[in-house]
Amino acid sequence: MTINWRNVGLFAAVGVLFLLEGTVRWTIGPTGTEFTIFGDSWNSSLVIMNLCLISAVMSLGVNMQWGYAGLFNTGIVGFVALGALAPVLISSPVVPAVWVGGGVYRLIAGLIFGAGVIAAAVALYRRTEGRRRTLAMLALLLAGFFLYRAILDPAVSFIEANDPALHGNMGGLGLPALISWPVGALFAAAAAWVIGKTALGLRSDYLAIATLGIGEIIVAILKNEDWLDRGVKNVIDIPRPWPVPDEVDLQASARFLDWVHSFGWNPVTASTIMVKLLYGGLFLTVLLILLWACEMALKSPWGRMMRAIRDNETAARAMGKDVTGRHLQVFILGSAICGLAGAMLITLDGQLTPGSFTPLRYTFTIWLMVIVGGSGNNWGAILGSFLIWFLWIKVDPWGNALMFTLTRGMDDASTLKHYLLDSAAQMRTITMGVILLVVLRFAPRGLIPER
Repeated sequence: MTINWRNVGLFAAVGVLFLLEGTVRWTIGPTGTEFTIFGDSWNSSLVIMNLCLISAVMSLGVNMQWGYAGLFNTGIVGFVALGALAPVLISSPVVPAVWVGGGVYRLIAGLIFGAGVIAAAVALYRRTEGRRRTLAMLALLLAGFFLYRAILDPAVSFIEANDPALHGNMGGLGLPALISWPVGALFAAAAAWVIGKTALGLRSDYLAIATLGIGEIIVAILKNEDWLDRGVKNVIDIPRPWPVPDEVDLQASARFLDWVHSFGWNPVTASTIMVKLLYGGLFLTVLLILLWACEMALKSPWGRMMRAIRDNETAARAMGKDVTGRHLQVFILGSAICGLAGAMLITLDGQLTPGSFTPLRYTFTIWLMVIVGGSGNNWGAILGSFLIWFLWIKVDPWGNALMFTLTRGMDDASTLKHYLLDSAAQMRTITMGVILLVVLRFAPRGLIPER
């Protein structure tokens, strides 16, 4: 068997898992509390599939940073969260009260003033020296901070006081949801430029610590700045991208109902499956475009240069390559892809919940996908995304079923039985760790290694 057929077999094996989820009904346990091994539901299979497609986009971004250039970015969650903010600001309905009252205009003026103070501080730092620079910087920053707060705070209070139960934030622009996807990539790219200009000079371990902290800062801002995205009160009713309709609209369509009845299908089930298929078509289109672009980049002189820098920075510098500049470039590109995935995720969910952005889900799980699939190989990153996310979803019921089976013959009053049943909640984390250890032991370069 050649390596190509082996890769095809790996993807086919993962496809069988989705096929089983959609066609096989397998449960364990007493009626009413049974644990589902496979769901016999195409809705369930397509939900997992769509999340796998989005995770694959994130993995391509991380693979570009790590597999191409060797950049250890542990702040992926921050860039995904920034991308997720884009549909809120671009596609959410307009809140007229905060515009008519001037709250948004004052807010924008305050943010521009704050950016101007930072730019002035940078210019002052470059043009002065010694004690004079210290005193001038201190005076500028203190005066700028208080003026900035004097402009911003009244605007924030005005916006957050506007119907806080329903709004309490600046709202969006009411533009199509598809526009928010590239905007999410731009948000993440802009943040990556700022972070890269300050952090990419650090060694890999320090870069990891810096990006981890910055990612958590971004998530903390989204959780606490109600004027921006309602904080932990969440933003709901984010519009769907074209051409995905609402299920109720499909169920009210005579043409759709006639088509469904001609096959003898249930209209409700058919409408939910149709919506998920349309989402999947959009996500697959984005993934294929990115995969093509990443493959072309990897095979180009730019890709060979990035791998040369990754393998030996000293030799690359001796050849006249701008290592720091190229690192910044690939850091921005990879982060932009993660931001794009964040915007796609929020338009799928239809709501922004900042509390759901955790490093376990949006940093370390994505890293696991890249490592298991094969860092440096775009196809490997995609395979790892589908495999790991499917297991991430299914290991939870599988763990409950396993513990139920092991403790079936034990006395209900047994302390060991209760301990084992309670520990089932940790099976997901344990399984991911075991998978990582097994892959690193028997396939250290991943399931589809870099060529």
